[in-house]
Amino acid sequence: MSDRLIVPSGMSRRHFLGHMATTALAVPAMQFAAGLEANAQQLRKANKSMIVLWMGGGPSHMDTWDLKPDSEKNGGPFKPIATSAPGVMISEHMPTVAKQMKHLNIIRSLNSKEGNHDRGTYMMHTGYAPNPTVVHPAFGSVLSYELGEKLENFDLPHCISINSGGEGAGFLGMAHSPFVVNNPNGKIANLEPPKEVNEMRMARRVQMLGLTENNFLPNHGQNALDHKAVYAKTLRMMKSRYTKAFRLDDEPAAVRDAYGRGSFGSGCLMARRLVEAGVTYVEVSLGGWDTHADAFNTLSTRLQPELDKGMGNLVGDLAQRGLLDNTMIVWMGEFGRTPRINQNGGRDHWPRSWSVVMGGGGLKSGQAIGATDKDGVDIVDQPVGVMDLVATMSKGMGIDVATQYTTPRGRPIKVVDGGSPIPQLFA
Repeated sequence: MSDRLIVPSGMSRRHFLGHMATTALAVPAMQFAAGLEANAQQLRKANKSMIVLWMGGGPSHMDTWDLKPDSEKNGGPFKPIATSAPGVMISEHMPTVAKQMKHLNIIRSLNSKEGNHDRGTYMMHTGYAPNPTVVHPAFGSVLSYELGEKLENFDLPHCISINSGGEGAGFLGMAHSPFVVNNPNGKIANLEPPKEVNEMRMARRVQMLGLTENNFLPNHGQNALDHKAVYAKTLRMMKSRYTKAFRLDDEPAAVRDAYGRGSFGSGCLMARRLVEAGVTYVEVSLGGWDTHADAFNTLSTRLQPELDKGMGNLVGDLAQRGLLDNTMIVWMGEFGRTPRINQNGGRDHWPRSWSVVMGGGGLKSGQAIGATDKDGVDIVDQPVGVMDLVATMSKGMGIDVATQYTTPRGRPIKVVDGGSPIPQLFA
């Protein structure tokens, strides 16, 4: 049989459905489709999701989650306020988050070791220090591989990154790399064909691509197969009604205003809509935390108010909708910042003792775990490593902490290498 294009004469999807509706097969076929959809919805409700709020640049624990007002040399100008979690205090510039702290936990004793932006970003996403011999998958890609693939007939990506490119899938393959939304307030790229390409032309292009790939694949290994899978899913997504999860204009104006209409607030709202639709992993980035100078003005007038509206309303919204038990929230960056305030009124890179926030997804909540000393310099209670965080996220998301992969070169790589789940977060 020769490869050739078969161009139907006028037969579009709409045309086909029109014929189908006039046949005796229409009713049972539609009932069958409705049954599949109902089953898919049930699976999505049972599936766990994760939302990571990524603070690019390195946020200061001293000015957010672990204030030291009694430290004469390191304290800074911000005052701590009480929260809905008894005994847990946070920055005065995050009153909305303070109301939701009963759903969250602060880990105040993280030592992540890497003080370089790129290396710290890699480590916090994968659990590993960069290694020239292997590219590890980010945790979002692990979740896509382990959990997302269990959702059959699901047209949206299992791993989505909003406001940044996110971290890649490494040896798990591009099929599990993040789908990137550069601007949640703008038009989402790759959700529809170009305006000048009608349905028939699009079908012909897809058929041509299929012929090319089928001839190309046998000699080009897993990357080529992943490429084909990604394109196939993209085409399904372009026709899927689930893309409405990306449409923030469907939300009431009051909700848009509550979250904030900037890229972070809008990203948080989109994240809620996406996990509600069944997406496994969503990362929302808020950059600008590399505050070497004029830190307190930047934090108080832009970063913390924007974080407060987006994060606070996201947590409250998930709780109100009954989604928080199955949705884990993680707040983190690539490292913390020095307790010492430098001569430019800022703080520098500091991985030795800082804070992350976790909640939802069935974790126990309302706690501050671990502690730093009175000046915020040294960890004095329950040191936590990055692999402990990965172990905690794995257990919370239902992934066996003993999970191990084999890279294409035959090298065994563990999802959790030496870490242990934080015991206070589990009943």
